[in-house]
Amino acid sequence: MKKGLIIVVSGPAGSGKGTVIKLLREMIPTLEVSVSATTRDPRPGEVEGVHYYYVTKEKFEEMIASGEILEHTYYCDNYYGTPKSELERLSSAGRDVILEIDVNGAMQVKKLFPDSIAVMLTPPDAKTLEARLRGRGTETEEVIRRRLDRAKEEMKLLHEYDYIAVNRDGKADECAELLRGMIEAERVRPSKMPEFAKEFFE
Repeated sequence: MKKGLIIVVSGPAGSGKGTVIKLLREMIPTLEVSVSATTRDPRPGEVEGVHYYYVTKEKFEEMIASGEILEHTYYCDNYYGTPKSELERLSSAGRDVILEIDVNGAMQVKKLFPDSIAVMLTPPDAKTLEARLRGRGTETEEVIRRRLDRAKEEMKLLHEYDYIAVNRDGKADECAELLRGMIEAERVRPSKMPEFAKEFFE
């Protein structure tokens, strides 16, 4: 069975990754989402096994040590990472799978899966990003400053990505449509269809 595409989406906190990916999955119902594990507490409305697998720091560190975590990062006093079994299960079954992970994790996945597609999803500018973070009303000034500093570091790795998707205010649907076009283009790369020429004459 042909393996599914692995699509990695990164972006600063406040870039709208969750909203855009939700819209993208409505456009492509067969698209799977690799659920990450984290040690942070669930936010209101988040569901175990849907948004994240919520584990203790001790459990997460055990998973790292045993090789169960494909990639991980430590951010704002919490671990975030991709369970290896989750990605392998979906890709091996021929399902296209999307990972919402940070830049460090994206670089790790690109090393392990060179054919994966890395997309940086970003607001149009830093002012918009800051306004979105402040508009949440859920984070302290210190956390907001840390997230903005983190965004500066993340953007330094932009050249390592395959695509950029700008998510403008009120235009999340257009950003999702852009992502859908990227995925459709990747599906018809000759490298993703190695048997096509042989099958053409059968």
